[in-house]
Amino acid sequence: MTESTSPNFAGLEVGQQVAERAVSVTRDTLVRYAGASGDFNPIHYNDVVAESVGLPGVIAHGMLTMGVGASVVEEWAGAGNVSDYQVRFTRPIPVPNPGEALVTVRAVIGALDEERRTARVDLTVEHDGVKVLGRAQAVVDCD
Repeated sequence: MTESTSPNFAGLEVGQQVAERAVSVTRDTLVRYAGASGDFNPIHYNDVVAESVGLPGVIAHGMLTMGVGASVVEEWAGAGNVSDYQVRFTRPIPVPNPGEALVTVRAVIGALDEERRTARVDLTVEHDGVKVLGRAQAVVDCD
């Protein structure tokens, strides 16, 4: 989709998968995100600190995870067509060193509002087969 185009409401059905993507998160990803966001909490880069507070090691930023889900919807829906996005954080994503954490995102039409011409997109965001975001939903304005 181009930036000026929104999804065609008439072409959507509840249950229809509209997007899917796997995203690799590495320690380099965390450094870049920390620099962009200003979130330099040591649980996102220091294993000793992360483990001292009961985590399995360094974890991905929650807002980074949320952003990964949003980017999948926005890429499908087109820039400016996501009018609402909400999630519940359910599990952290440990990021190994070396290595990567693979985050998978699947976007499915959960509901259609004919009067408003919007689609609710339900997201399944997982790491190692476990949901890391609960009730992740976006509302998309359609043509």
